Amino acid sequence: MEQVISLKTQKKLGEKRLIFFIIFLSLVIPLSTDIYLPALPKMAVIFNDTKGLVSYTLIGFFIFFGLSTLVWGPISDKYGRKPILTLGIIIYTIGSILCVIATSVYSLIIYRIIQSIGGGAIVAIAGAIVKDSFEGKKRESVMAFVQSMSMIAPLLAPILGAFLLKITSWRGLFVALASFGILAFIGVLLFEESNDDKHEGSVISSIGRLVHVAKNPNFSSLMIIFLLSQIGNMAFVSASAYIYVNKFHLSEQAYSFFFAANAFFLIIGPLFYIKMSKYFSSFQIVVGSFAITTVSGILVCIFGLSSPFIFAIALIPTSFFSGVLRPLGTNLMFNQQKGDAGSASSLMNFTATIFGTFGMFIASLNKIDNVILLGALTIITSIISIILWFPISKKITM
Repeated sequence: MEQVISLKTQKKLGEKRLIFFIIFLSLVIPLSTDIYLPALPKMAVIFNDTKGLVSYTLIGFFIFFGLSTLVWGPISDKYGRKPILTLGIIIYTIGSILCVIATSVYSLIIYRIIQSIGGGAIVAIAGAIVKDSFEGKKRESVMAFVQSMSMIAPLLAPILGAFLLKITSWRGLFVALASFGILAFIGVLLFEESNDDKHEGSVISSIGRLVHVAKNPNFSSLMIIFLLSQIGNMAFVSASAYIYVNKFHLSEQAYSFFFAANAFFLIIGPLFYIKMSKYFSSFQIVVGSFAITTVSGILVCIFGLSSPFIFAIALIPTSFFSGVLRPLGTNLMFNQQKGDAGSASSLMNFTATIFGTFGMFIASLNKIDNVILLGALTIITSIISIILWFPISKKITM
């Protein structure tokens, strides 16, 4: 069924502008991380960081982003999407401004945490708005489009960051993020409430709905299967600047193009899924995608150290098929949970963040070469996911 539930309330936005508003909100996390990746090596020098603390501006961001989504989503089920989204945008913008004036790596970590708490509200509610507003194939196609377009940020953010670094310092990058927050605030003024089924009861009972959703075995199993790849994905985000700049001795500008090329395949993956779904079943797409990413991880381990070009080419199948699986996995998870859209979106974002933070932490340890690490993580997570997929695929609502 392709029924639209709440678009009738979006008198100022309408369907198309609502979709682009959701896309804009979905950009907050990739923009907040990727725009300053080219600056990380220099920031470590500027702050005289001999302990690798600069990397914790990424890790701390993701930890508190994940934790905050667990609160914001359920609360928005009780009080509505708009007031919580507005509060989140305000916190995010304040955090971004504080990052501009940070005087040490320690204060920058704290301000990034404030920024991430606001970002948690923005992302959790963006996902909930999709579930509020669309059903069936319509939701799946909107989800694919949103996820595809949200990958424009990883494509352009490092290039934009490298360009800004030529005319400003790393502080200018956070000015750009604060400007993003201001634009989001203007957008939320036009947005009309999408949650017509608010929960009764206390805030504590609303947050307790997380347990209810998490106890759904089909939903929880799919979260592990489709989000486990975030370990390798975020390990790449964390380590990519050091691989291309320090190991392969490329310039910051050249690194940004390699990073953007990887993001390009994440962009086209969700769009390609819509075409694939006409000819292949969900079961076939999942099995095929994880099989190919396993091979990709093997190629990275064997040939990835040869050159930056070979490393990038070996990663392409992983990036592409990760994109293919994003809308399929998200829609399958939502299909298992009829209500509690905010809680479901929160748990999905939290799980992805925890897996991603674990990947970044492993990469920061520098125990083994990061190229080999990325290949190994891809192999391990893909094999685990495909093994778990076979039994659960017989039980879920497709």
